[in-house]
Amino acid sequence: MAASASTERPTVSGREIVLTRLLDAPRELVFDAFTRPEHLKEWWGPEGFTNTIQEMDVRPGGDFRLVMHGPDGRDYRNHMVFVEVLRPERIVFKHVPGPDTEPVSHETTILFVARGAKTELTMRLAFSTAGALQKMVHDYRADDGMVQTLGRLAGYVEGKTVL
Repeated sequence: MAASASTERPTVSGREIVLTRLLDAPRELVFDAFTRPEHLKEWWGPEGFTNTIQEMDVRPGGDFRLVMHGPDGRDYRNHMVFVEVLRPERIVFKHVPGPDTEPVSHETTILFVARGAKTELTMRLAFSTAGALQKMVHDYRADDGMVQTLGRLAGYVEGKTVL
């Protein structure tokens, strides 16, 4: 089944990037694609990226460490900490910069809303300042990366009833 089109381009304003996409897959399945490392590693990140998940403790206070391997050969080490996990409605995590991780800091909120047999997914990245947001858009192309990431997710989950 072909991936559905994004319902909109990301909104980039103030301190946030927000993207909503309707996925042709049940909410529980989409939630599992985000919270089970064997699935998340298959689709996370922009086109051309692969992933190594080092740790994924999906609970408030739990660590989420992964290395995104870019198509250019660069490794992007990431450390996030889960703030809220409310199955199957919401996930919130903070991206934590460190000496051996990407120097970015933001909070990501992912909402999963059942729309019949489909899932409306909204991903919101909130930054501490408008300047920090603009740096992520300029340096990492975070807005385009979100579109590509959710496109990869759609390709992974759509048309499935079980992972």
